[in-house]
Amino acid sequence: MKLVTCGLPYANGKLHIGHMRTYIPADVYVRFLRMMNEKVIFICGSDCHGTPIVVNAEREGLKPEELVEKYHEHFLRVFKELAVEFDFFGKTTEKYHHERTREIVNRLIENGYVYSKEIELAYCESCKRFLPDRYVEGICPYCKTPARGDECDQGCGRHLEPGEILEPRCKICGNRAVFKKRTHYFFKLTAFQEFLKEYLSRVSGTENAINYAKEWVNNLRDWCITRDLEWGVKFPLDESLVLYVWVDAPIGYISFTEQLTNDWKKIWIDGEAEIIHFIGLDIAYHHCIFWPSMLKAAGYALPSAVVASGMVKVEGKTFSKSRGYVVWVEDEYLKASLNPDYLRYYIVNYTSHEKDLNFSWDTFKEKVNNEIIATFGNFLFRILSFAWKNFGKIKMEVDGEIMEKISMTRERIVEAIKKWEFKVATDAIMELASFGNSYFQNSKPWDLIKYDKDKAMKVVANALQLVKALVIFSYPVMPKSMEKIAKSIGLDVRTCSIDDVMKIDDEVVISKPEIPFEKIEDEEIEKLKKSLFDRFAEKPEISIEEFRKLDIRIGKILDAKKIEKSKKLLKLLVDIGDEKRQLVAGIAENHRPEDLIGKLVVVIANLKPAKIMGVESKGMILAADVGGKAVLLVPEKEVAAGTKVK
Repeated sequence: MKLVTCGLPYANGKLHIGHMRTYIPADVYVRFLRMMNEKVIFICGSDCHGTPIVVNAEREGLKPEELVEKYHEHFLRVFKELAVEFDFFGKTTEKYHHERTREIVNRLIENGYVYSKEIELAYCESCKRFLPDRYVEGICPYCKTPARGDECDQGCGRHLEPGEILEPRCKICGNRAVFKKRTHYFFKLTAFQEFLKEYLSRVSGTENAINYAKEWVNNLRDWCITRDLEWGVKFPLDESLVLYVWVDAPIGYISFTEQLTNDWKKIWIDGEAEIIHFIGLDIAYHHCIFWPSMLKAAGYALPSAVVASGMVKVEGKTFSKSRGYVVWVEDEYLKASLNPDYLRYYIVNYTSHEKDLNFSWDTFKEKVNNEIIATFGNFLFRILSFAWKNFGKIKMEVDGEIMEKISMTRERIVEAIKKWEFKVATDAIMELASFGNSYFQNSKPWDLIKYDKDKAMKVVANALQLVKALVIFSYPVMPKSMEKIAKSIGLDVRTCSIDDVMKIDDEVVISKPEIPFEKIEDEEIEKLKKSLFDRFAEKPEISIEEFRKLDIRIGKILDAKKIEKSKKLLKLLVDIGDEKRQLVAGIAENHRPEDLIGKLVVVIANLKPAKIMGVESKGMILAADVGGKAVLLVPEKEVAAGTKVK
């Protein structure tokens, strides 16, 4: 038995092309395994805890559970559209998950792998709370670049423990934080160094994940597993704390399996199944170091393989949601009514699973039109149309050469799938389609039928056996399209094994075939490209002289009032040094007027006056756009109102 899991999508945002780099190959893998007569369980679910969810829920004026449910439903909807079919898709907010997580953490405690320690944590005196993980931003202590509280996301990529970040600022109010002492709990990760060295020497999977983990195994530190939050799984020894999200999220693999099958103990405790994790490379550290150490400490079975995809680029640019280098699956791809199977093929065929994938709309169009349609679809429709128009019923006498070609392709696909080489497998399928095109063209059955109908039927029989093989081979990659095509030859491809390609029916009855694929037109792609390029078009360079034309100053807010009939606008009175200005700012959704009094802000003072909802505004307050919400830019320390920004 095999248990295949995917890294849990974080219920904090919509699915994008980067996510699909994990979920589509995993689904293709599971479908192939089942065709190879393997017993497989396919598990995933929504990752629902952690500070980013609380932060974003606060910004959107929602409760965390409301935000989670919104994105959980989105995940279910998109996966269904893309034919990514999990046997169970759970949520880490469910009672069963909390119970399993606490049971495992109690095992860690009982086995002596958890201890308490007083540490210094960032504390916001304005918000009156400790700042865990994404609540705090500052400077990485290792490479000195800007970083999030739990990860140096823009620099060296290191996991950061609570209290490590330098120059901390509260992400909610923007104020400098101070350090205060607080007792937290740690997992003795350092006790597992020798175990991890041995485990990483034998665990299967992709080299990128294993080698990445091996680089870090000599630099282990004990791991803080608690956080100052109300949203999460309560820590058994102190329920004022919750467990760090990277403790409870992977336990979802276990709790979801437990909900699906009574055999879960055979899998997760007795070790009677291969456990295969499909993940993105960015979470290899968690899955190859934290996770196996936790399982070992709790007496659970260990993963057999960790399969990590390469990173994703968009139009040659490093993937970035904040910079707009992203393609949203539902809002862009599916909304354009593009065939989901096209995306499935592109994801698994563009490059090796371990290498970086570049999503380009032009390349996407070329692969669809030249490979799926001109090579693959053309062969299928050409054969089926000819057979239906000229025979209707085909006596299946198939040459040994054809069967040998199919057999060789099957062996190549099976070997590739076992090694997670999805491009090799799909290339083999396309090569078989090219062979079929050449065979049919060279045999010229349209001429043969004029004087030797039996010989023409023999050619069609050979071609139909190739069609059958191609439909079965391609079903895991393009399931919806292959189900439709299979109906023309009376085949239920959903129940086929990969060995069925070697079975020759006595006869095949052909029904009128549908055109299997639609060509992607240039106009469609140009619209999608424009939408993408408009989002991340580079701003023109300006000279220092042009920059000096801006009168940017530090201002001090003296008064703030809501503007009637507006949810977003506030009317502010701001001291900019030599005068007091009235400004209108779209910050009401996440800033209360009374909290702004006395706050220092950055103001463009020489902007042309404008009337906004009838209120005059003479300048602009600068803010960062984070998820559609304004985060005010503030000076590092107290300075006088009117101080110039240079």
